[in-house]
Amino acid sequence: MNKRQVVVLWIIAILLTVAAFFARSSNSKGFESKTSRNRGQTVLADLNANEVAKVQVKSGDKVTTLVRKDGNWSVAEREGYPANIKSLNEFLRTLAEVKVTQGIESEPSFAPRFGMDPAAKEEKDRGTEVILSNDAGSELAHVTLGKNLESGSDPMSMFGGGSTGRFFRNHADQSGVYVVSELFPTLSTEAPRWLQEDFLKVEKIKSISITPPAQSKEIAWKLSRTDENGEFTLDGAKENETLNPSLTAPLKTLFSYARFEDVVSKEKADEVQPTAQQIAKIETFEGFTYTFKINPAPEEEKKEGADPEEVPAEPAYYMTVEVEATLPAERKKEEKESEEDAKTKDKAFADRKAELEKRLAADKALAGRTFKVSKFTLDALLKDRSSLLQSATPPAGGPGAQGGMQGLPPGLMPQGLPPGMIPPGAGQAAPATRRRVEAVTPPIAIPPLEEDKAAKPEETPKAEDAPKPEQAPPQEAPPSEGQ
Repeated sequence: MNKRQVVVLWIIAILLTVAAFFARSSNSKGFESKTSRNRGQTVLADLNANEVAKVQVKSGDKVTTLVRKDGNWSVAEREGYPANIKSLNEFLRTLAEVKVTQGIESEPSFAPRFGMDPAAKEEKDRGTEVILSNDAGSELAHVTLGKNLESGSDPMSMFGGGSTGRFFRNHADQSGVYVVSELFPTLSTEAPRWLQEDFLKVEKIKSISITPPAQSKEIAWKLSRTDENGEFTLDGAKENETLNPSLTAPLKTLFSYARFEDVVSKEKADEVQPTAQQIAKIETFEGFTYTFKINPAPEEEKKEGADPEEVPAEPAYYMTVEVEATLPAERKKEEKESEEDAKTKDKAFADRKAELEKRLAADKALAGRTFKVSKFTLDALLKDRSSLLQSATPPAGGPGAQGGMQGLPPGLMPQGLPPGMIPPGAGQAAPATRRRVEAVTPPIAIPPLEEDKAAKPEETPKAEDAPKPEQAPPQEAPPSEGQ
């Protein structure tokens, strides 16, 4: 390659670089958005999350309102039940900090294209509106979150594409719609999703008693134990009543990690017939007494247009709880305990007492509320007396069952079974008029080894020399000789 060719190649490379630069600049200007906020800027620049005192989340006819009063947040649609502070604070922080990924010039009339049509039939097309207000009732922000922005499938990825962002509209900004990287997965118009999750935590159960429906003065069954690590016993057990440990074991940790599905309004709870009510009373070794009133919840009506083959929801229950406690004021001193041990035990006692007092206050705050709980939560408790007992019928295939007699040798068949109960292949006892047939192996004499043969392995006896086991002859034939 001569000098002239090298110069020509350099000139071409420079021209291509300049052309690419101008082409890129032209494209950038052509697609540059004229929205009020640009990439990387905060969408709600003036929002101060600490000033928010009311959050309204709605979509169609679904509305959930969170209100702050005296520093505490509650859910208005659930008669002021405490709100989940962690979820709420996380949402407000994310909303105040969310940044623009892309701006799209669009008039408000084009909002339905982004899944922000309040009048749409499908919930996914309506979007979710969020209105924030301060203590004075002044609106701080009004936004709508629309559809998720889906990425194309990656042929090199086994999981394919996914959501990369969400369309976001600030109603105070008329310049367009924005794409943000946050998906806000916890945002919901369902009130139960915003309720505080803390619930009962019953520990060290001492006794449980159940009163049947419409019989407030009777006890269906009562279980009790003398040690927190011991097994339950059935009060007033009859001679043939024995508890099934596999059924009573779950009762030891009943309500230790309980959860509720929803908080029911008083009007809705009053619709349930009190005649179906069961009462459960639980006492603990630490002085707590819980009284539960339990009613079957009415079946939920299927929504219009729902799939007729859809699996129906699992039955649920309405439940109220009252709690009382008598906590010891002082620890019982042990005999001959050292001063150092006494200090350690006194501190542990004081710490535990403070924890129990805090729990008692939290449990008492649940009084007067009606909770909707799943069948799974109460399954171990709502059993009748007979369901807690060992079955009197032996299991199939167990001792004495037909399957357990297969392969028995002759002479070991239990006597007195009718012919129809004798399984094929099982041995039978000989008639009473004849001697029992027994197989006897004669002793085998083993001669002492000679010195010159001590190191040699013992020869295997031939098959014809080995004693043959005797078989039972037909019942008509007499016993074999030597038997």
